[in-house]
Amino acid sequence: MRISASAPTRIDLAGGTIDIWPLYLFHPGAQTLNVAISLRAHAFIEPRPDERIELVSEDTDRLVNLSADQLLADDTLPLLGRLAHRFGARGLRLTTRGESPAGAGIAGSSALNVAVCGALARFTEQEIEPEALLDIAKDVEAQVIKVPTGLQDYRPAMYGGVAAIELEAGQPRRVPLAIDHQDLESRLVLCYTGEPRNSGTNNWEITKRHIDGDPHIFECFERIRDTAAAMREALTRGDWAATAQCLATEWENRKRLAPGVTTPAIDGLIARAMAAGASAAKVCGAGGGGCLFCLALPDNVPAVREALGVAGARLLDFRIETTGLHVDEQ
Repeated sequence: MRISASAPTRIDLAGGTIDIWPLYLFHPGAQTLNVAISLRAHAFIEPRPDERIELVSEDTDRLVNLSADQLLADDTLPLLGRLAHRFGARGLRLTTRGESPAGAGIAGSSALNVAVCGALARFTEQEIEPEALLDIAKDVEAQVIKVPTGLQDYRPAMYGGVAAIELEAGQPRRVPLAIDHQDLESRLVLCYTGEPRNSGTNNWEITKRHIDGDPHIFECFERIRDTAAAMREALTRGDWAATAQCLATEWENRKRLAPGVTTPAIDGLIARAMAAGASAAKVCGAGGGGCLFCLALPDNVPAVREALGVAGARLLDFRIETTGLHVDEQ
C-alpha cells in the first residue's frame, strides 16, 4: 500500500494577516481573497515492517528515523513529527516535497501541512471532516512555529479555486467567487524574488502591536479590510481596472504595517514590472522576500515576464487550481 496526497499553494489577493486570530475579531467584515495555484505540495506514505516512523523531506534533504515516543522531542522535522504523533501513526515512511521555492510566501508550508494531514488520516483510517482536518493542521503548525497562524492559507489547499474567506466570530466561512478563472489566470504573473521570507516573525510583530493598541496598525487593518471588500466586488463584476486599483491600494496599506514588508530589491522588481506594463503588483504573504505577483492586461503579460526575468527574478509557471486536497491509495 502506498498513499499519495497533494494540495495546492495559493496567491493571496487581498486581506492577508488580518486572518490571524484574534485580529479579525476587531474588524467586523474582515475577509481575505485568495486563489489556489497548481504549484502543489506532496506527501507520500509507505508502510514499514516495524513500528518506527521514518520522516523524509526531499526539499531540505533531511531524514530521521524515530520511535513513537521521540516524535515530539526531535527538532529535525518538527512539523512532520508532531503531525505523525497527533494522528497516532506507527510503522511508516513519510516523504514530502513541494513544487514551490522555500520561503516563497505562497503558503507552501500550509499546503504541505494539509497534504500530510490528508495522507495520515487515510493511513490511520480516520474519517475527519475537512474543517476539522484544517483545525488540526492550524493548531499543530502553531505549536511548531510558536506563534499564531492565519486561517486563510489552509483553505485554498483544502478546497482549491478562487474564494473569499469571511472571518466571522466562531467559524470562518469560505465563499467561492464566481469569476472566469481563465480570464484571471491570463492576467497574472508570478515570480520568486530570490530571497525567502519568514512570515512567522513579521506577522507576530504586527500582531503584538495590534493587541497592544497601536492606533497606526489598527488603521492599517481597517484599510486592508475595506480594500479586500472593494476588490471582491470588482472581481465579481469582472472590472479589471478596479481590481488593479484595489491591488495597488492593498500593497500600499501592507507596506505601512512594518518597515520590513518591502525591500529595495522588491521595490526594484515592481518598478520594472510597472514600467513594462503591469497594472499593479504586490508581494505574496507577509513580505520581506519570497514571491511577488503582478496583474496586467493579457497583451502586456509577456513584456512583464521578460522584465522580471531580465531583472533576475525566477518566473513561476502555474495555472489556477480548482482541485484542492487529493488523496490516492495504491
